[in-house]
Amino acid sequence: MAFFLETLLGGLMAGMLYSLVALGFVLIFKASGVFNFAQGAMVLFGALAMARFSEWIPQWTGINSLIFANVTAFAIAALVMFMVAWLIERLVLRHLVNQEGATLLMATLGIAYFLEGLGQSLFGSSIYKIDIGMPKEPIFIMDKIFPGGVLLNKEDMIAAAIAASLVALLSLFFQKTATGRALRAVADDHQAAQSIGIPLNRIWVIVWCVAGVVALVAGMIWGSKLGVQFSLATIALRALPVVILGGLTSVPGAIIGGLVIGVGEKLSEVYLGPFVGGGIEIWFAYVLALGFLLFRPQGLFGEKIIDRV
Repeated sequence: MAFFLETLLGGLMAGMLYSLVALGFVLIFKASGVFNFAQGAMVLFGALAMARFSEWIPQWTGINSLIFANVTAFAIAALVMFMVAWLIERLVLRHLVNQEGATLLMATLGIAYFLEGLGQSLFGSSIYKIDIGMPKEPIFIMDKIFPGGVLLNKEDMIAAAIAASLVALLSLFFQKTATGRALRAVADDHQAAQSIGIPLNRIWVIVWCVAGVVALVAGMIWGSKLGVQFSLATIALRALPVVILGGLTSVPGAIIGGLVIGVGEKLSEVYLGPFVGGGIEIWFAYVLALGFLLFRPQGLFGEKIIDRV
């Protein structure tokens, strides 16, 4: 039972990180109808900015404080992500309003390759580390209930708590603020939102900025766990099944889809992996997503599209 709980909790913590990346997809799709294939590149770009600025700031200021370096680096990296989001909207998306979905898709692919190349030019192409002070050593809990207790990784717990806090803040932002309500109005109907005076371009800039901060936090967490390297851009591919499972237009769906896939990957690898030769964690999420595409393409919480003739 203790081992099952370890696997379950590990899956939940991994699922929160998947949800964080998937949230970037959902936010942009809800507000603009664009499936943003550049989200993985944004995660990489944010992680590179955080890693390099936290390394450069002590050299520039002469202050050798990890907290000061990380806080300042995060602020500068967030400002950089805001600028990237503003430029994407101003130079690319603004000129593609009402274009075909395939055109917008190709535009986000171009943005992804551009950001990867720009990140390499500005910050270098080596493997960098992000040290945000998260403890690496494991802890044991429930030792009075189970012999030996349940093993948990402190870093995973803190990362999951950060991801959950950001998701909760974004949910409050969407539900309780005027800007959040405007974003939901734009998501429901672009033309109706414009007709009542909601500035569509400003809303798009805001949602891309929010997605940029989400990408920065996701990149910071994944970079702390795995190191910042260019394979980090592929982390978005792990979030695609989450988006399909939860629904492209649902913020709660991104959260629940991430948790389901995180737990499913861990449990299937441990309990089904020995029967199929292992490696099931790599493809489990995609098989599950394929099943949903066949039988419920809108996902668990997505809106069903009905075409009237």
